[in-house]
Amino acid sequence: MDLSTTDPDSVLDTLDRRLVCALQVDGRAEPGRIAEVLGVSARTVTRRLGRMRQAGVLRVVRLPDVEDAAVGALLLRVRVLSGRVDAIAQALADRSDIPFVDVMLGGHEVGAVMLTDAGSRDRLLYGQLPATGAVTETTTHAVLHAFADAGQWRAGYLTDEEAAALARPTGPRRPTAPRLPANRPTAPRPTADRAVAPPPLDGLDRALLERLGEDARQSHALLAAAVGAPESTVRRRLHRLDEAGLLRTHATVDPRLLGMAVDANLWLDVPPGRIAEVGTALARHPQVHGVFATSGPANLLATVFCPDHGELYRFLTDTLGPLGAARAETTITARAVKRAGVLLRQPARRP
Repeated sequence: MDLSTTDPDSVLDTLDRRLVCALQVDGRAEPGRIAEVLGVSARTVTRRLGRMRQAGVLRVVRLPDVEDAAVGALLLRVRVLSGRVDAIAQALADRSDIPFVDVMLGGHEVGAVMLTDAGSRDRLLYGQLPATGAVTETTTHAVLHAFADAGQWRAGYLTDEEAAALARPTGPRRPTAPRLPANRPTAPRPTADRAVAPPPLDGLDRALLERLGEDARQSHALLAAAVGAPESTVRRRLHRLDEAGLLRTHATVDPRLLGMAVDANLWLDVPPGRIAEVGTALARHPQVHGVFATSGPANLLATVFCPDHGELYRFLTDTLGPLGAARAETTITARAVKRAGVLLRQPARRP
């Protein structure tokens, strides 16, 4: 199967999707452990994961701690002149301090997440974007609190028992919360509340985390060679970092390949006294892959994956409706350009 030219809706079969879900649970899981849990051969796991990674449709990277990365991050909504959206989206995606870039349906808006210092922020917002002439308006929201982020989302092709078997036993973690009902079983997702403080990081720790930010599935031997340390030392350091919750990984893949054809942003106006309640409830829902309290006219952002527009409508009416938001603006992603720092390969168009 040629993954680079096949229609996105038919690229990944059920086993492929289950393998991706296994990496959502543990991005560094070894083929043998995945094979044992899913009931297939290790050779099949290795071959299929290698095929997806070689084709560029799957990449596993290390994500920073959700509180460290998200709180203070900027959510950008950039309005662009007709015909210039691709150029602006690519320019934003080329920046190392912008890990997420989406082109919104309609072709006049680019959404992005920016993690940077005040100087770089001001140069982009007040200098570079206005200077292009293609940008008509930029709306900036600061993240005040993270209830859930992309690293905690599960696509739902594993049972709870399979997900639990794949999860690595570690030290103290963020507490887990019960889920709302779902059409398919998924493992409970941790909240963003910190349970333990991370250890102080030295140069070796930072070097390892940087390498895993490029490819979280590198072996201990490869990492040891890259950072110039004994493999036994690398194993101990990774175990310590993992116990502190600093080895969160993200299996980056086009959500359409997992049966999620609709990716929507819900900009919500919630009574201030209910932000925590509504944010926590939405973070537990298996279709939600991000919930953030924000500054600006909308004080809560929820990002949702749905199989189709009908399912999005049911989410709005059946899930969001009873939560009592005063206003909800729904924007739909037409094309994901960059996710978790990874540029996504765009599927080939049909003739």
